[in-house]
Amino acid sequence: MSFGFDHFDFDLFVIGAGSGGVRAARFAAGFGARVAVAESRYLGGTCVNVGCVPKKLLVYGAHFSDDFEQAGGFGWTTNKPKFDWTTLITNKDREIHRLNDVYRHLLENSGVTLMEGHARLIDPHTVEINGQRFSAANILIATGGWPSVPDIPGKELAITSNEAFFLKDLPRRVLVVGGGYIAVEFASIFHGLGAHTTLVYRGEMLLRGFDGSVRQHLHEELTKKGMTLEYKADIARIDKLEDGSLRATLKDGRKIEADCVFYATGRHPMLDNLGLEHTAVVLDDKGFIKVDDEYRTTEPSILALGDVIGGVQLTPVALAEGMAVARRLFRPEEYRPVDYKMIPTAVFSLPNIGTVGLSEEEARAAGHNVTIFESRFRPMKLSFSSSEEKAFMKLIVDGDTDKVLGCHMVGPEAGEIIQGIAVALKAGATKRVFDDTIGIHPTSAEEFVTLRTPVRRK
Repeated sequence: MSFGFDHFDFDLFVIGAGSGGVRAARFAAGFGARVAVAESRYLGGTCVNVGCVPKKLLVYGAHFSDDFEQAGGFGWTTNKPKFDWTTLITNKDREIHRLNDVYRHLLENSGVTLMEGHARLIDPHTVEINGQRFSAANILIATGGWPSVPDIPGKELAITSNEAFFLKDLPRRVLVVGGGYIAVEFASIFHGLGAHTTLVYRGEMLLRGFDGSVRQHLHEELTKKGMTLEYKADIARIDKLEDGSLRATLKDGRKIEADCVFYATGRHPMLDNLGLEHTAVVLDDKGFIKVDDEYRTTEPSILALGDVIGGVQLTPVALAEGMAVARRLFRPEEYRPVDYKMIPTAVFSLPNIGTVGLSEEEARAAGHNVTIFESRFRPMKLSFSSSEEKAFMKLIVDGDTDKVLGCHMVGPEAGEIIQGIAVALKAGATKRVFDDTIGIHPTSAEEFVTLRTPVRRK
């Protein structure tokens, strides 16, 4: 199939083989385009290699400490469990290598030309890689992001999520810096696997931007589990002690000793040596590539998507953006824009968070006449244990239209439960629809269809 670009080597050249780039490349090739993908690190990008996939595997590992403790109440007699970090990391590595091969086969079987090396823009239609130059009618930048560490004395002693998956040993004491979902997830992982874990955050409460009730509930649950949470605190410097351990000095003068200092304080777009100076591509005030609603940069032939544009930085969003780009360029009759409303998400802390739609704060700020339904309860699985963990569920309803504006949960399998509810909210479900839905008993999820009494109104 010809798209009128025959005087170029490729119809589409994708820089970056992460989720968004691979999706755009595969489907563009499936639509008949001549496509190339360049990748300098690993196939699958952050998510597959140093992000959501290995993180979730480590979360599963960390949760077993609770499972072993609870098993006794159900009649299981077990010896004192012993955790081996090397086994977990070895098995994680094996799974990631398998997924790398899956991505390779997906590209090759789609007819995409895969080039491994650092690609650099020479001009708006030319890419150089491994000493060779290729022309393309369209170039898609999907290089993703990279963790940032503040420029403080001793910053080289800290690690980020990139290095955490490859530690040779589980640190005995871990200091996690940050209050976002990555910080909370890794704090839960280290704590669950047995490390003494302290989370330091410069804000007043973790998970800024999430529903306030969710933030407070998770704070309480993490505290119950014995994690140390330090708010309104930040690190001024990190020093290495004679015994090889680290000492973090806070800005208020307090000192915390640890074997590992893990930073999760933000990510920046990967644009190093990309050659943007040879194009008319413009960055926004935060350093991300500026694009329009169809992912076109200020250079007509160059597009960008995913983490590099600084939007909603989630793998499924990048996948949707990749599909949108492929359709608009090569199957325009099937094109439809990405809908960024009602995007469900999960935080794989222990306990998990699942959320979709507006927070209570967002709903009030938008002027909705809100009615709030909440429930806190002890999950049935914990009936025979000494655990005081409680699940939390919340519905935010527009009092005028009865439409459910937001749904939030903290508790076991929250992500699995909220995914299904996200479909209902996307379809515009009202509270009446929830009330008329028969629950599955006994489950935690049925709580969402049995909430009857509002806890507060506007």
